[in-house]
Amino acid sequence: MKFVTYASDQGARVGLLEGSGVSDVGFVGDMVAFIEAGAPIAQRTPVADPHLLAPLRPRSLRDFITFEGHLKTSYDALGLSIPREWYEVPGYYKGMPDTVIGPEVDIPWPSYTDYIDCELELAAVIGRQGKNIAVADGADYIFGYTIWNDVSARDVQRVEMPIGTGPGKTKDWDGSNVIGPCIVTADEVDGGDLRMILRVNGEVWTDQSSSKMHYSFAELIEYTSRDQTLYPGEVFGSGTPPGGSGIDLGRRINAGDTVELEIEGVGVLRNRIGTRH
Repeated sequence: MKFVTYASDQGARVGLLEGSGVSDVGFVGDMVAFIEAGAPIAQRTPVADPHLLAPLRPRSLRDFITFEGHLKTSYDALGLSIPREWYEVPGYYKGMPDTVIGPEVDIPWPSYTDYIDCELELAAVIGRQGKNIAVADGADYIFGYTIWNDVSARDVQRVEMPIGTGPGKTKDWDGSNVIGPCIVTADEVDGGDLRMILRVNGEVWTDQSSSKMHYSFAELIEYTSRDQTLYPGEVFGSGTPPGGSGIDLGRRINAGDTVELEIEGVGVLRNRIGTRH
């Protein structure tokens, strides 16, 4: 199944996406509450001309770097080298849930950067509470998958990364994290082998597969859940596959460009790059 959040006169509502149509599922509450309740479908009422929002406001955002090819290329561009520790643990940084926007809206270009970049990512949505989860059980904690455009300010990143605290304003501004268009339940797709495509103005920039992840989502869950409880509605990003961002290719996106992130079985996350503030 594919679940969405859409705008209504009563506020944001949870819907079921079937083909190009959306049906309201009759749930009172947001997507995180819906997932936590076990995704109950009380009804299927067709929605006329639905306006899709980000499918959820994540309880938390954790972004990993699981693709070696992207890491090497982007680190080379920043004058850095891959630390040996990357091969030992799946490190991550934490994003800010309130920065999330959805499909078909302009991505804001913040005033403090001349160089923003898109990043194609597959994201897993946690479906149930757990702690100290074994790798063998990790997949059972995934409710479903969505697409994440982890927008980055590359000129800021070049300054921040050598400090060693990770990205700050490289990633954090209103609208810097784009998620959507839906969440496809984990029983419908194999998150370990999905085609991942980035297009800019209709031109394919990369065509890769999640099978190239160095760490599986189950391994990310095992690592993160060590002595820490995970909750429904938390989001784990795969990181970017090779060629899944402009920095990998020596290319830039510009104001007015249309960026499309497509992941097999999930759909297409489409946004326009806004003008600089």
